[in-house]
Amino acid sequence: MLRYLMTALALMLALFLSLQLQTDMTITKQYALIAGLEPLEFVEVDFVYAVLPRLVVAMLVGASLGLVGSLMQQLTQNPLLSPLTFGTSSGAWLALVLAAVFFPDLGVESNTMFALVGALSAMALVLFITGINNLSGLPVILAGMAVNLLLGAFATAVILLNDQYAKNLFIWGAGDLAQNGWDWVQWLTPRMCVGFVILAVAPRVLTLMRIGQQGATARGLSIMPQFLLLLLLGVWLVSSAITAVGVIGFVGLLTPNIARYLGARTARDELFYSLLLGALFLVLTDAFAVWLSKFTLDFIPSGTAAAVIGAPALIWFSRSAVKAQDQMVFRLPQGISYLKKRVITAILVGLISSILLASLFVMKESSWLFSWPDAFSWSIRWPRILTSLAAGAGLAVAGTILQRLIHNPLASPDILGISAGAIFALVFASMFWGITIFEAGPLVAFSGAMGALLIILLLGKKHDYSPPKLILTGIALTALIEAFVQFALARGNDDVYGILVWLAGSTYRVSAEQSVTLAFSVTLLLLVAFSLSRWLTLISAGRDMAFSRGLNGSVAFVLLLCLVALLVAFVTANMGPVAFIGLLAPHMAAMLGAKSVKQQLIVSALIGGFLVQFSDWLGQVVLYPAQLAAGILVSIIGGSYFILLLIKGRVSNYN
Repeated sequence: MLRYLMTALALMLALFLSLQLQTDMTITKQYALIAGLEPLEFVEVDFVYAVLPRLVVAMLVGASLGLVGSLMQQLTQNPLLSPLTFGTSSGAWLALVLAAVFFPDLGVESNTMFALVGALSAMALVLFITGINNLSGLPVILAGMAVNLLLGAFATAVILLNDQYAKNLFIWGAGDLAQNGWDWVQWLTPRMCVGFVILAVAPRVLTLMRIGQQGATARGLSIMPQFLLLLLLGVWLVSSAITAVGVIGFVGLLTPNIARYLGARTARDELFYSLLLGALFLVLTDAFAVWLSKFTLDFIPSGTAAAVIGAPALIWFSRSAVKAQDQMVFRLPQGISYLKKRVITAILVGLISSILLASLFVMKESSWLFSWPDAFSWSIRWPRILTSLAAGAGLAVAGTILQRLIHNPLASPDILGISAGAIFALVFASMFWGITIFEAGPLVAFSGAMGALLIILLLGKKHDYSPPKLILTGIALTALIEAFVQFALARGNDDVYGILVWLAGSTYRVSAEQSVTLAFSVTLLLLVAFSLSRWLTLISAGRDMAFSRGLNGSVAFVLLLCLVALLVAFVTANMGPVAFIGLLAPHMAAMLGAKSVKQQLIVSALIGGFLVQFSDWLGQVVLYPAQLAAGILVSIIGGSYFILLLIKGRVSNYN
């Protein structure tokens, strides 16, 4: 009882603090207006019809997200599960984007149903990937991450293809609590009443589930219907919240963990405590956002403030929340035992064919033609071809080095957050240094990539760079960067769509000079990587083996990681982030028989160049005259591959 009283008191203090930050009126005047005094002056009208509704919405949304987070974590016995990591938020977001673009005249109720269907579809996909009996460990987090990336790529494609209808989506995507009047409060309140049903029904179900499925069944509880019903109610709350205020992450992830840390032991206690902590957390983060906005010319979305606090907290909790059975190594399909000449020939033929398609293939109205390009069209095509080839090869080699260095087949620049660090630096420079994102350059991107890499290494060293710790750290960093990017997009200036196109991983704006610089830099770095293949071979065999052969493993480790950061920086600065190439290309090379370091470096570079270049060409013709960025198509291909890999791993473990 003391915990509840202290939390309620903290919530009241947070509300008081938020009120003082948002208005200059005296406390007496605020109380009088709350009690029913008719507002006359502008500041009074703003207080009654803007400030107060914002606080009420913050409490409603925070409480519902905290409750749903606790419900999901208790249902699955997974302390790292939430609407953010379960894929439901991205599913609802994609559905709302589709509704806003293709059905702009629909009302709020229809949008809610779209969000519900999207969230349920994403959740069903995650459950299909992991299996209903495998929700307590890391695989469900990985599945949620893959679904988030995949659905995010689709949402980005829809926005880019329909930018004239999507201008209001950026603030929504950043998670904003600023409301106009009490309309949203009146709309949200009855829908949040589903939370009372959860509080009434869930404690008994969750208590019985703690003793295991067999024990619960013996006591007359039918697990599956109850499980799905409670999840459906939780997803309804999440969908309603996202419809009202947009995507706000981390609340449902952190508050149940904090509740348990502060002593919540029973199922009912954790649900109620998470509800109160969720309201407190969102009110405080919203107050933090309001306070920060006083020092900038732009408003700070509440979702960005929540991510700034939530990402470090996720890293902290992940250090103890990953179970022993999750310290596993994902085994790739064995593939071919050795590299054959005809495999190399097939890759080269595919690469050359792709280059010829991009060079000679012409779209005219509805017909497809092959013709030799004139000087003007060739001046547009060859920089895109060269950029995509260099970007794919560079990211593929970066992924190969990472997987070899930390003995983790799931390592890649995007999954570990290295690409996110480069994105952060470039967007930050664009926002606060007065330069466009295309002028920031590789040096800025390198600083961001190295910063993210250092964070990952410092946090991972204690646990010997175990895959779960590194992956969860990468997820946290990526979520933080995404919130920051959404903040940049929500500013609504002229650079918004340029940033969004760049974030999609496009060669559209790359100039001839940039493409040559990128190709030269990547080629030079690939030669360095190939010359250091002996180092990578020795480190792959183990630090002791490397030391016995006279190699200073620590120095070699750092230099090779700097090489990875440089490759990521050059590619990201010129083309933008391209997900999954660093994961997909090394895997394909290994399965095609490239077992040695030199072989894998060469084959993965060829495959990476082919995948990005072919995706870039396909994006130009598949929806002609509109264009899809290469990064979007690669994300769809790579995300699908990652999902198949997780499904295969589940089936293999089951067998």
